[in-house]
Amino acid sequence: MAAASSAVCSWMMEACMSVAFENDSSVSMISMAPHSRLSRWASRRRKMVLAKCAPQFYGIREVMAVAMQPANEVVPNKKPSTKHRRVVVTGLGLETPLGNDPDVFYNNLLEGVSGVSEIEAFDCSQFPTKIAGEIKAFSTDGWVAPKLSKRMDKFMLYMLTAGKKALADGGITEDVMDEINKARCGVLIGSAMGGMKVFNDAIEALRISYRKMNPFCVPFATTNMGSAMLAMDLGWMGPNYSISTACATSNFCILNAANHIIRGEADMMLCGGSDAAIIPIGLGGFVACRALSQRNADPSKASRPWDSNRDGFVMGEGAGVLLLEELEHAKKRGATIYAEFLGGSFTCDAYHMTEPHPEGTGVILCIEKALAQSGIPREDVNYINAHATSTPAGDLKEYQALIHCFGHNPELRVNSTKSMVGHLLGAAGAVEAVATVKAIRTGWVHPNINLENPDDGVDTNVLVGPTKEKLDIKVALSNSFGFGGQNSSILFSPYK
Repeated sequence: MAAASSAVCSWMMEACMSVAFENDSSVSMISMAPHSRLSRWASRRRKMVLAKCAPQFYGIREVMAVAMQPANEVVPNKKPSTKHRRVVVTGLGLETPLGNDPDVFYNNLLEGVSGVSEIEAFDCSQFPTKIAGEIKAFSTDGWVAPKLSKRMDKFMLYMLTAGKKALADGGITEDVMDEINKARCGVLIGSAMGGMKVFNDAIEALRISYRKMNPFCVPFATTNMGSAMLAMDLGWMGPNYSISTACATSNFCILNAANHIIRGEADMMLCGGSDAAIIPIGLGGFVACRALSQRNADPSKASRPWDSNRDGFVMGEGAGVLLLEELEHAKKRGATIYAEFLGGSFTCDAYHMTEPHPEGTGVILCIEKALAQSGIPREDVNYINAHATSTPAGDLKEYQALIHCFGHNPELRVNSTKSMVGHLLGAAGAVEAVATVKAIRTGWVHPNINLENPDDGVDTNVLVGPTKEKLDIKVALSNSFGFGGQNSSILFSPYK
């Protein structure tokens, strides 16, 4: 039977090819000219046989169409329209030096509490900097399996707990999880530094023998593994990766996550950033860069954006995660909508590894592109959570760029969350996005602490003072910049 079937198939293919050649005038003129009457009879005979046995084989195009069709055709779902796919924030989760609950965290910010203190995780007596925004009490109980907690780097543990807290805050219960389409839910949480502790421990083990190395040292050191592990835990099969753009990481992740929703590729996205670099190699590296404050005698006063006596930034650690959701999807499940995500932009200074462009051109371009992309008039932006790290050059260049873009707005208020938590590196943008969303929700913006002697040329009427201020936010902008000249700006507004 098999041989017969094969013979029939071969004959039919030859017949089909003959028909194909006949349709090609150049081939038929060459091959059929000497026997025109016979060739016409043969052609009619082949067509009659093909029409009787398999009508769909009549003609080369039909043959090819059938050959290319799968046995069980899979019809893809029609891509949702992107014209009116609005993105909203429905969940917040974080781990910070000022608390691991969004309300506690933001209340501490409003009260001007500093999370900067002496480092306790290791002996740093030999370092010129001995302070950081360190998380003193952290627990994974109820969030991460004990076996994984012992093996994972802290940046992953911060990420997993913050991500799950954002889900819980967004009302994603087990029942809701069972109902949502997990193929349309994704995770995009990045890290600037990755698993530094895991990698460092592997190097120390290698000094003895490779047999002493943690078998998980490679996967648990890579920046994408936190997002991957969270997706595995949740069963979310949508877009899943991480972006690493130094201290602009979180904003890059948030904007790209929102774009997946806008393009109809996802309905829900967990996004943000995480870092845990307060270890000897992390501290030593930034000391070598001469980037850190050495105000060890008074840690709470060390991070002082725009103050003329600032002497560098203060390292921080933690994670921030936002649950972004397509508006109609959120409304259908009855979610609480905290704010609307309007859009944003990225640029590169293309100037220097660590220093900002002297004219602030990259930052200005980034802000202007963010406004243009989201269709927001610049006069509508009346609150800015600035990158402002407490470095001599960076703070002033950002301030000048902000004045260039928004200086004519008498309602403009600007602050820096880093004055209280330090610089959380790749997690900074997401934690500050949480602060921005909380400002929209509460109508209060937090103070700039330690701003005692402002830089020359800095208008203190633009900067928030030493205590919280009431503000009806129309549109809020959050900036994050990173080594390599990475610039990012994202925009939020009240949901209406």
